[in-house]
This record gives sequence, structure tokens and C-alpha cells, in this order.
Amino acid sequence: MKTMKVGIIGCGKISGIYMENCHRFEVLELVAVADLDRKRAEEQAAAYNVPNVYSVDEILADPEIELIINLTIPSVHADVCLRALESGKHVYVEKPLAVTREEGQAVLETAKRKGLLVGCAPETFFGSGIQTSLQLVEEGVIGKPVAATAFMMSRGHEHWHPDPEFYYASGGGPMFDMGPYYLTALVQLMGPIKSIAGMTGKAMEERTITSEKREARRFPSKFQLTLPVCYSLNRGLLAH
Repeated sequence: MKTMKVGIIGCGKISGIYMENCHRFEVLELVAVADLDRKRAEEQAAAYNVPNVYSVDEILADPEIELIINLTIPSVHADVCLRALESGKHVYVEKPLAVTREEGQAVLETAKRKGLLVGCAPETFFGSGIQTSLQLVEEGVIGKPVAATAFMMSRGHEHWHPDPEFYYASGGGPMFDMGPYYLTALVQLMGPIKSIAGMTGKAMEERTITSEKREARRFPSKFQLTLPVCYSLNRGLLAH
């Protein structure tokens, strides 16, 4: 079995589960981590037994690393992906793939030109829950579905995340950060989206962090809440 050497860029809140899972699969060998905050990278490397702490430039220059896992903030997802691809490395990136359609297209076109692979979260539709639901739909166990609805209910990331500002900046918010889980599940169950419409709004102009690390710090909420309404082409179902 060929082992693929992996480097992770971005050592924030979500990085722990990625580092833990990299050690679970024999096909992956996590050899290095990088973060703009070197102390944070060092802490994660020590916690998850990663041998090397690099700068971003160093991790991209390492010829042995074949795959970069990009866990940076959304606004730089495309930039880091492009740099990794130009360095000759495959990429797996947290959602969203990019902040704009044009940036996302550039990532995919670069990967095609370089003969490399790009993967993007979420991959949760491969899990037993959604796959079981898909089987039941396809076997007609529940009859012919005519509509589906998905909701995300939350007070906000500032109530649990140690660094929540990214969620309320460009590329963040419910649609970009959590929406991919629901839209991916609905597309998996019902087929490709034919058209989409939406409504936007902002609940608060300012948010207060309540996590212990930075408790009581206030910051502006920049994103607009987006509520999409989609129509699926394949099975003629409405999804809200």
C-alpha cells in the first residue's frame, strides 16, 4: 500500500479532527503543519504527534508532501489552493471551495491543467445516514417524495468558537459555512439544482465572543444571512 505524505495548512479549531483522522488511515502520513500563528501550529503538532512545523512557504516547497489539506479561513481558500496546486500538490479544502464562482473555477481549471486532484468538504453524504436515506428514496420505501426542507438553528459561532470572526466575514455565514452540508445532502437525495433564489438579512450589527479564550470581545457582523430556495432538476422536487 502506497502511503501519501500530507501537510495541513491552518491549525485552528477544525484542525484537530483532521489530524486525528489522518493517523487513523494507513494510506495517509501527516508529516507537517503550518499556520500564520506559529505557536498555534506548534501546539497542534505536539498534541497530535506531527513531526514538522513549517511556514506556509516551507510546507509548499517540501517535495515529499503530495497532498495539502487546506483549513484556512474562507477568504483565502482559493489563494492557498492555487498555491498548493502550482506547487504540484493535490488539495483537499474545507468548505467553501472559494468565496466567488470565478475563484472556484480558477482552482478547478488549475488542477486540470496540472493533472492534480481537488476535493472539498463536506464529504458527509458518504456517511451511513444519508446513504441509507438515499437507498430508501431509490427503493420507493417512502413513496415519491414531493418536497424536502432543511434548517440550521444556532445562536452563532461566537458562543462556542474561540476565533469566530471568520464566520461573519467574507465567505462566512450560515450559507457558506453550514449550508454546504444541507445542500450536498439534498442534491445527493434529489439530484442537481436547476435554479436557486434567496432572501438575505442581518440579525445583529455586532457580536460578542463568549468563549473563555477571548470572552467579552466585540466585533462587527459583516455577512448577510442567506435563505436559499432551490429546485431540483432530476426528480422534480422542491427543497427549501
